Amino acid sequence: MPELPEVEAARRAVHDNCVGKKITKCVVADDSKVIDAVSPSDFEASVLGKLIVAAHRKGKNMWLQLDSPPFPSFQFGMAGAIYIKGVAVTKYKRSSVKDEDDWPSKYSKIFIELDDGLELSFTDKRRFAKVRLLKDPTSVPPISELGPDALFEPMPLEEFTKSLHKKKTEIKALLLDQSYISGIGNWVADEVLYQARIHPRQVASSLSDESCSTLYKCIKEVIEKAVEVGADSSQYPTYWIFHSREKKQGTAFVDGKKIDFITAGGRTTAYVPELQKLSGSIDVKETGKRKRQSSKKVDVEHNSDDPEKQTTYGEDRNLGSLKSKKGTKAGAKSRKPSQTKKSGESEDTDSDADTENDSDEVEKNPSKVTNRKQAGGEKQTKKRVQSSQTSRSANRKAK
Repeated sequence: MPELPEVEAARRAVHDNCVGKKITKCVVADDSKVIDAVSPSDFEASVLGKLIVAAHRKGKNMWLQLDSPPFPSFQFGMAGAIYIKGVAVTKYKRSSVKDEDDWPSKYSKIFIELDDGLELSFTDKRRFAKVRLLKDPTSVPPISELGPDALFEPMPLEEFTKSLHKKKTEIKALLLDQSYISGIGNWVADEVLYQARIHPRQVASSLSDESCSTLYKCIKEVIEKAVEVGADSSQYPTYWIFHSREKKQGTAFVDGKKIDFITAGGRTTAYVPELQKLSGSIDVKETGKRKRQSSKKVDVEHNSDDPEKQTTYGEDRNLGSLKSKKGTKAGAKSRKPSQTKKSGESEDTDSDADTENDSDEVEKNPSKVTNRKQAGGEKQTKKRVQSSQTSRSANRKAK
């Protein structure tokens, strides 16, 4: 999928081949899902005869600066791609249009011909991209909502470290948050965390200054290397985890070390358990889950737009937590969430934030225990047993 390196490769191709040339022809697809808030005819009329002055990018978004507004803006989505006829532009798995296909491709959403005969096409096979015509792309969403660009606008190390120490969300989810840093997607996040030897589900605020510094350096090195080779993955270093991310569980290795797959930041995540250790008070058991693998495990993973409010759990931990709490609701409806948590304290020693989330987990997965006798058969803490005995004693007195 297109992330910062892929979009930057497209921007550079346009900059090197199209800047200073005039648009003499434009054909826009009749696809309102991709062509956002403007008709094909209005789009075409707005750009015809205009000179391409520059090609810009922020995060995973690119736009063409013309000699007068409005400007075409491209949000690449899952499979958006720039093609220039006769010019090699990096292809990636989901977007690749075969050389023997018709030109322009049937997936073309914007086709432009320049005054020297050069032809440019923006394609999207999956139709998750957005093409807009904007007077000032940087002043409106999505670009106005982006954090600093990971390549062009890196935070100073000291500021980066301080910002991480204030974030109580998992580091992978934070790196994927485009309002925090823009341009980092799933594969880049996995790579930088592997290179930095940081577990993808480590809470950002728990990282040491040294880990923050290492992560900062790895973000810079991975992105710069990917951009340097034009996002051509065949030229990425052989020691990168990137080359094994698409392999199946049990067959994925990097430098002889096993790669496992979990869910982090709402995405399938590749990491090396031997090198990326989870430290601190968060107890997460690794599942080795692979995408598209069916499972009966309960996944209580909620991803908020606000990274501070994100809560993610390892599936094995969820299941174990639920098992320890079966029977809690039967005969204990009046208990407060904090008391519910106490019944599972022998297994979970999480942070305050996780305590609240565990309560939500019980609410979302009510016990199937139907009577107090069945509940008594479950393993319970002393407090719950005493509560049950007190209740029976009160009933006898009432009779």
